[in-house]
Amino acid sequence: MFTGIVRERARIRSVEGGANGVRLTLEAPGVAAAAAVGDSVSVGGVCLTAVEVGDGALAFDAVPETLARTSLGGLRPGAEVNVEPALRAGEPLGGHYVQGHVDGVGRIASVEREGEGARVWIEAPAEVLRYCVSKGSIAVDGVSLTIAGLEGESFAVALVPHTLAGTTLGALEPGARVNLEADVLAKYVERLVVSSS
Repeated sequence: MFTGIVRERARIRSVEGGANGVRLTLEAPGVAAAAAVGDSVSVGGVCLTAVEVGDGALAFDAVPETLARTSLGGLRPGAEVNVEPALRAGEPLGGHYVQGHVDGVGRIASVEREGEGARVWIEAPAEVLRYCVSKGSIAVDGVSLTIAGLEGESFAVALVPHTLAGTTLGALEPGARVNLEADVLAKYVERLVVSSS
C-alpha cells in the first residue's frame, strides 16, 4: 500500500532483458538507504519488489504481464521515474490509498500553464474513466492527485509548483504515456452496489 506522495525522482541506470521480462536498476539513494531485498516500492506508480539493494541503487524484475499493462516497457537508461516506499504502520497518509496496481495507461493530451502551476488533460481508457469523479482521487505515475475536470474521454489534474518540481510530472509533454490507478474506494463501492442489486 502506498500514499501517492513521491519520496524521490529516481534515474534509470539500466534496463536489461526484453519481451520476456526486464530488470530495471534505478539510482534512488534516498529510498535505497532504507530499503531491503523483498520490499515493495512504487516505481512510476507500479508496485514492484526490490531484488537487489545497494550502493544507492535498487533493482526490480518486471514480468511480461507488468510490461503489457503499464508504461514501464518504454523506459530507457537516463529516464526518471517517481519512487515511493510502501506505507508503514503509523506513518501519515498524506495522499490517498494507492495499491500500485495500474488500471490503465493514459496519454497526455495537453499541458497548460496556470501561473506557477499547470493543468494537464489526460486521455484515459474507459476502465479508468468509469471511476473518475470531479474532486475525486487518482494516481498518475504514482502521484496522488485530485481530478479537476472531466470531458469526453479525458480528465484534468491541476499541478501545484511543488508537484511540478518534485515529480516527473513537471516534464510531461503531449503524447507521453502515464500509468493510471483509479481510487480503490470507488472500486469497492461499485462492487458492493453491483452485488446488492
